[in-house]
Amino acid sequence: MRWFFLKGRWPVSRYFIFLVPLAVIAGFWLLSRQESKLAHDPTHKSFFERNGAVLGIVFISLVTFWMLFLVVLPYLYMVQESFHPRLPPMKRGGPEDFLTIQQYKSFFVEPTGGAWNINHMSAFIFSILASVFVTAINFAISYPLAYYMAQAGSIQKVRLLMLGLIVPYWVNEILRAFSLRLLLASKGLINQTLMGIGIIDTPIDFLGTNSGLYIGLSYAYLLVMVFPLYNAIESLDKNQIEAARDLGAPWWKIHRDVVIPYAKPGIASGCTMVFMLSAGSLAAPQFLGGPNTLWFTSIVYDFFFQAFNWPRGAAYAFILLTACIIFVMAMLKLFKVGLGEAIR
Repeated sequence: MRWFFLKGRWPVSRYFIFLVPLAVIAGFWLLSRQESKLAHDPTHKSFFERNGAVLGIVFISLVTFWMLFLVVLPYLYMVQESFHPRLPPMKRGGPEDFLTIQQYKSFFVEPTGGAWNINHMSAFIFSILASVFVTAINFAISYPLAYYMAQAGSIQKVRLLMLGLIVPYWVNEILRAFSLRLLLASKGLINQTLMGIGIIDTPIDFLGTNSGLYIGLSYAYLLVMVFPLYNAIESLDKNQIEAARDLGAPWWKIHRDVVIPYAKPGIASGCTMVFMLSAGSLAAPQFLGGPNTLWFTSIVYDFFFQAFNWPRGAAYAFILLTACIIFVMAMLKLFKVGLGEAIR
């Protein structure tokens, strides 16, 4: 069904993006007021009582500006743009500007020819599966680090380890990805060193086999996994671990039955953030992906900045966002934690 509008006027759907945030804010305000009335603690101070009227207004204004103009409105504009045809600016709002699902249909079927859009669907599936794999690698690396920093290491060693983890991230992500490309190239430092000491005879194609892509993504978002795990494990009472040891539990049972169940909010938070950042990454796939690797965000980028097809790029971006939301909900369901616990 096509919705036509008068020439020279913006359709209602374009005004709608400015009304939705106000409705959402009003809804949350009403819910918070209702909740405060139902569960009022006389000893609990309100937000303005804790921070003062001036600071409270400043904090709320900054958060509102950030959420409204940098998060909510861009996403809502992207969503409504995805339901419109590709038109030059002068024809927007005219008879040719109508609501359609053609941009979403083009993800499955090529607009010119009607064949299945195998390239884009396979790129989407590969990006999702690769992001899940990177998330698993990050967890396998970050969990021992976080446990050592939170429970086993001395204060001096933990500080040095944190410094070693943080300092590389002072460098721009693009520069880090390009540096990894130099290290992992066929004539890079790693291959030259391995051949020099006689471990290999021919260079390993890290980039062609996507090994460099997985290494780059895992390295890029290591801290995003480490710190939620560290925050969760640090609050675990060491007496519980000692009691499990005294009862004869092996180390793997201590982690399976004591540490990991307690750290579930941190695990869920770290996994969701690493997955979403990996799925939406652009620099690492561009620099470290193989010649036959097609990352989904690269397709979205090309639609926006090469083909200037914003409606189709917006539709593809919203498909990726929907997949990320489904993954987040699945992680929360798997670890049986609420959204508030995961972001705390």
